[in-house]
Amino acid sequence: VYTFATFYSDSAYLLAAHASEIWIDPMGGAAFTGPGGSRLYYKDFLDRFKVTAHVYRVGTFKSAVEPYLRSDQSPEAKQALLAVYQPIWANWQANVKKARPKADLASYIADPAAAVTAANGDLVKLATDRKIIDKVGDRTAFGKRVAALAGADEDEGPGAFKHTSLGDWVAANPAKTGGDEVGVITIAGTIVDGEAGPGTAGGDRIEKLLHEGLQRDNLKALVVRVDSPGGSAFASEQIRRAIEVYRGRKIPVVISMGNVAASGGYWVATAGDTIFAEPSTITGSIGIFAVLPSFERALADYGVKADGVATTDLSGQPDVFGGFNSTVDTFIQGTIEHDYRRFLGLVGKARGMTPAQVDQIAQGRVWDGGTARQIKLVDRFGSIDDAIAEAAKRAKLKDDGYSVRYLQTEPDAFEQFVSGMFGPTEDSQQAHGLVAQLAWQQQAALGQVIGDLNVLGGTQGVQAWCLECSGALPPRTSARAELGWLAQMLSLKGT
Repeated sequence: VYTFATFYSDSAYLLAAHASEIWIDPMGGAAFTGPGGSRLYYKDFLDRFKVTAHVYRVGTFKSAVEPYLRSDQSPEAKQALLAVYQPIWANWQANVKKARPKADLASYIADPAAAVTAANGDLVKLATDRKIIDKVGDRTAFGKRVAALAGADEDEGPGAFKHTSLGDWVAANPAKTGGDEVGVITIAGTIVDGEAGPGTAGGDRIEKLLHEGLQRDNLKALVVRVDSPGGSAFASEQIRRAIEVYRGRKIPVVISMGNVAASGGYWVATAGDTIFAEPSTITGSIGIFAVLPSFERALADYGVKADGVATTDLSGQPDVFGGFNSTVDTFIQGTIEHDYRRFLGLVGKARGMTPAQVDQIAQGRVWDGGTARQIKLVDRFGSIDDAIAEAAKRAKLKDDGYSVRYLQTEPDAFEQFVSGMFGPTEDSQQAHGLVAQLAWQQQAALGQVIGDLNVLGGTQGVQAWCLECSGALPPRTSARAELGWLAQMLSLKGT
């Protein structure tokens, strides 16, 4: 295996570390940051514009709502995140060290400023001197190296080598079909209500796909691939119930966790017979919250007040213009606490624990996959292939006697047309060099700001959501709508 890149970050280098030769462009480099970073806290901002954030939650560690209540991160949130990040980072370093024992990573990670200064700012020299990289050369030089092994492609120009494209390989090695099937359904992105398509997991859409899978007489087992920080509690329960139907028909269900399976993502996972994860999977965050804004203080500054009549204490509540009364606060908080108890009950039943035992490891706290396994939130480590093999075993299918059926929505012609016109290309997604990586991170941070504000202004219903997980962002309506909402808030003070 030979690999070439302009810039190696944490995840890219973890993959490249297993190659026989690692090449880098003369204008490239490598920098390893480890998990972590900062997020924005909006309490002072909201106070300045006199927006009241009404927060309802259960869980000491449910820090998804902290940005609306505090100006900094709570000690509990820091404790929880450090407990997640530290073992993940240690696991990354151990895996890289095992793959590249001669690479001097420890001192570079311990003091990157000193390492860069010693190399006079030359990240390529730094990487090669420390045996992080094997060879330096541009893409053409790398191609010639591969061509010496695999043969040159004379028709494609300098540096081209004989190869088989992914499309051709797939065409020549079609997936097995027919016979007994193991169904695989993917729940990726934020879990939302309705028919939301790829990028989010719409409750109605996922439920429909699961029901359609049941119509297949030869579907003997189900694997649920979860890569989600959660979202709508209603949609999470909708999906969980649809999965439970499989178990009711004695069809084995195996959960395969990806990068993150937290809050609503873990809610869904409680429907499985067994749960696979990776040591770096972020999971848990068993907690519930809701956030609603009101603008009575801001309106009062301009002489605008709300008034009217009510037949009950809940008439016209929650009143975003006149403020919330104590009855609606009690009403909403009560439903949040009820849903939390239900969450505890689902986890307890699935994991063989009492609600009290679950509560000790819940409270909205996130865990790394290794710790999650120790506290019985996860059964085994393994990939999605391992999960598929386990599902087939539970269904008593022979190793070569079944095929894999992916339960998914095929995009219609219009969606494919739009994706082709406006979807990101491979080249447009590449960030070459350290500065480009930093610029990309800034864009991602702006997206987080918009997402955070959308929680306050656009999210509906009770949420089982881990906002801390992998930079997960809230469900969005449209960029124009979100920016418009922000502009309206800023205009309250003429800013």
